[in-house]
Amino acid sequence: MSEKMHKACYTLPGKPVSLWLDTAPGMDFPYPEGDLGVDVAVVGGGIAGLTSALLLKRAGLKVAVIESRRIVEDVTGHTTAKVTLAHGIFYSYMLDKFGREKAGIYADANKAAIDRVASFVRQMKIECDLTPLPAYIYAVTDDKLAEIEAEVRAGEKLGLEVSYVDNIPLPLPAKGAVRFDDQAYFHPRKYLLAFAAEVNSNGSRIYENTRVTDVEDGSPCTVTTDRGKIRARHVIVATNFPIYDPLKLFMRMTPVRSYVLGLRLTGQPPQGLFYSNEDEFHSVRPHRLADDGAYLLVGGEKHQAGHGGDTVQRYKNLEDYYRRYFDIEAIEYRWSTQDNRSADMIPFIGSVAPASDRIFTATGFKGWGMTHGTIAGMLLSDLVLGRSNPWKDLYSPARLNLPASIKGIVSRNVQVVKDFAGGHLSVESKKSLSEVGNGEGKVMEIDGKKAAVYRDEQGNIHAVSPVCTHMGCTVSWNPAEKTWDCPCHGSRYTCDGKVIHSPTVKDLARIEL
Repeated sequence: MSEKMHKACYTLPGKPVSLWLDTAPGMDFPYPEGDLGVDVAVVGGGIAGLTSALLLKRAGLKVAVIESRRIVEDVTGHTTAKVTLAHGIFYSYMLDKFGREKAGIYADANKAAIDRVASFVRQMKIECDLTPLPAYIYAVTDDKLAEIEAEVRAGEKLGLEVSYVDNIPLPLPAKGAVRFDDQAYFHPRKYLLAFAAEVNSNGSRIYENTRVTDVEDGSPCTVTTDRGKIRARHVIVATNFPIYDPLKLFMRMTPVRSYVLGLRLTGQPPQGLFYSNEDEFHSVRPHRLADDGAYLLVGGEKHQAGHGGDTVQRYKNLEDYYRRYFDIEAIEYRWSTQDNRSADMIPFIGSVAPASDRIFTATGFKGWGMTHGTIAGMLLSDLVLGRSNPWKDLYSPARLNLPASIKGIVSRNVQVVKDFAGGHLSVESKKSLSEVGNGEGKVMEIDGKKAAVYRDEQGNIHAVSPVCTHMGCTVSWNPAEKTWDCPCHGSRYTCDGKVIHSPTVKDLARIEL
């Protein structure tokens, strides 16, 4: 069978949902009725928002969490949920670009986050499958071994529990690895729904299906939603990509997507958290559910958001790769996820209105959101409460480390300019909607009118404006997820134009053809 024919008959495997969403019951929260007043408004119901809300509520503040859709269903609901400070080849980079003091602060913050997760689980008696395991960053080629050796030396210099190992308990090719002891995995949805139950009580509230459309600094601040206004002394914007961005963080971040398959193996899965140091990384980790046995979560195929091309092929690439090394009994789940990478590789957590210190954000976790979402909750709660925190300067959104950032900033914004110009120049000129097949989406021009056109499996046409409502770039079609994705800053929309991912807060306009 030719590659073209093989690709044409490929059927996406597994349920199109994450393991976490499929194996933890939901919680229903209302939307606000009328205007509200609180001490802190938290925009976003993922790990950063809910951890911040819990700690602030425990400090005696009245908190409102506002989620545009459902809590713990977006980025946090699509993580691979490694609770680890092993973030790829990173500590050698930190020592080189930031120096020993700041590298140590980064390591200390992530160690503290791992300890805080464990303490929450113990204290709150959360049944969330928290399981200790070592983490491995491994090389698959000889030319990458030097990076591994440098990472071991960097970890040792910073006092981390690291070691060099020749072999890892994984049937994938590995030339050597750095091992981090005392890391863990957990079920993020079970973990955070316990937070939500505590937050939503005694005057503090969680509101779902409520979209924030504007945030204004002031005394108090004003959070405008599609349900009314919320006034608060402080606001935390924890929307993955900030919807309030006076510091222009969008110029210093790249949104990145990647893909995950949830496998059942004929035997037991390998025990460890594994991440390769290839340019095109591979990620492997097990998960055992008490009532449903063992899974293996495998990931990879990262790309800049909106630049995925044939995303169906990306799932196929994952399946083909892992079938070479594992005896796969079934592919139970498939999902994709998105996170942001800052130009200097350090997340932005802190004040985005330094003159007033009333509005804060947390973003740029670069795929390591379980520790950094926890760090965000710890750091932001301290900042709101006026307490000192040794991590503040390292994570400050107002920082600018030019030696570490300049290359990324320039290349990122050159790419955005190309995407903006190229998207508007490359619209297909079509004479008939019949050229769009069932299940297909195309950005096209018909009779002088530009449209993002999707034909559903029943043959019905859905047409919307192809112009992203964030900053005007032209969206592209994501065939695996059936979404319109912006290649400039990562906004995403359903096939009929409804917002599903920030920074935008407005739907694509409907078009009649």
